[in-house]
Amino acid sequence: MVLEKEDLEDESLRIDCPVLVTERLVLRPPHVDDLEELAELANNRKIAEMLGRMPHPYGPADAQQFVNAVRKADEGCAYAIALGENGAFIGCAGLNPTMRGLELGYWIGEPYWGRGYATEAAHALVDLAFRATPIDTLHVSCRVINPGSRSVIHKCGFQYSGQGMLDSQVAGRVPVERYRLDRKTWVSLRSWGLA
Repeated sequence: MVLEKEDLEDESLRIDCPVLVTERLVLRPPHVDDLEELAELANNRKIAEMLGRMPHPYGPADAQQFVNAVRKADEGCAYAIALGENGAFIGCAGLNPTMRGLELGYWIGEPYWGRGYATEAAHALVDLAFRATPIDTLHVSCRVINPGSRSVIHKCGFQYSGQGMLDSQVAGRVPVERYRLDRKTWVSLRSWGLA
């Protein structure tokens, strides 16, 4: 999943960011207890190359800076993704205002890949975006070389809307696929059993 830098000053995109509980996950604000696991999981070039703003290497100072930035942010929502059964930190996700509108972003630590956690977190955030804001369209993008993220995007009902470029701190300027989900489609898919 790709998050980009462009910020948009739009009051309609401000979100109260509640703790979200899904079948297996808890999405909550990141905190100091996450620092060690965050630094360990995020220090993975495979993940950083897929994102715009994640540096590599990623150490404890980067983790602390991220947690501090989330505390000070007054736009969008940034979540730590934790397992509901034991509270283990497994990744991050969020909704961020961009020039295109509200955009979904996520990453999961490599030891937790292939278990459906990204899709489960994305479903929760898509629901939050449409329930907590008046947006008509939610956006998401992924590197063209990221089939795992593309699969998550398709399972959430997003439709392809074109290509663009991303300035990644690690990979440089890279092509991305852009997707969008409109409110009408979301309403028809809300049970997520059909997506």
